Amino acid sequence: MNPSRYQPVKAYSNEAFLKSPDARALRILAEYLEPEARFKDLQVRDTIVVFGSARILPREEALENLAEVKRLGGDVAAAERKLEMSAYYEHTRDLAGRLTRWSKSLPGNERRFVICSGGGPGIMEAANRGASEASGVNIGLNISLPFEQLGNEWITRRLAFEFHYFFMRKYWFAYLAKAIVVMPGGFGTLDELMEILTLIQTDKIKKRMPIVLFGRRFWDDVLRWKTLVEWGTISEADLDLFLLTDSVDEAFEYITSGLQKMMAAGEMPALVTPNQVVDPDPDPEPAVD
Repeated sequence: MNPSRYQPVKAYSNEAFLKSPDARALRILAEYLEPEARFKDLQVRDTIVVFGSARILPREEALENLAEVKRLGGDVAAAERKLEMSAYYEHTRDLAGRLTRWSKSLPGNERRFVICSGGGPGIMEAANRGASEASGVNIGLNISLPFEQLGNEWITRRLAFEFHYFFMRKYWFAYLAKAIVVMPGGFGTLDELMEILTLIQTDKIKKRMPIVLFGRRFWDDVLRWKTLVEWGTISEADLDLFLLTDSVDEAFEYITSGLQKMMAAGEMPALVTPNQVVDPDPDPEPAVD
């Protein structure tokens, strides 16, 4: 055979095609099938999802920032606000650690109620960090953005994901979630919260999962829920879809008791013991078709 003869490329190896508009359906399907395969391989069945701002700093970093601003001059009020908001980072870290230790104490070897975040900095980092410090696997569902949001260092390696499509990322937030924690945040956090509440309100999500809005002063200022009731755009009963609190203890009790009630009522699979424990960070050889 003439070595200079043109060699055609298989369709699934044609990178130009795979990145073209014509292959958009394949890219969307890949963001469903590839995470599904990893979750199945690592026996992850349920998650506790944590939403919140990427801009909230750890307390130590916020203190250093305030000291630097005072030393060099700058917006002291903004630095003090960052320090105040850093409390939510530490609360998230604490709550994620406690929930992870609780989930690890449950019978069986399956990974149940795994902490899951958006994978970035701020509150997302705090959630992954708290779970990691409790020696638990945890998930980061990152998204490619123009300003290059990078995955934080605390995510379990094989449970670090990078999405292109926001709606596929939100699908995986909702599909595995059995509880939601919403810390103070911006447009993204509000979008995620409202979509989850809408899906529950309209019975598209049938599971009645515990939802915690943490930070009463923030949420009361940003979202005046009673006003929606007064104007008749939501029902009074819709306010029972979530707990508003400032207490890590109350949030922990609300979530864990809610999950136990869901299992007792048969609203999700009971805990079972599989035949073997899977290494959370294996590095297997690629499968051969």
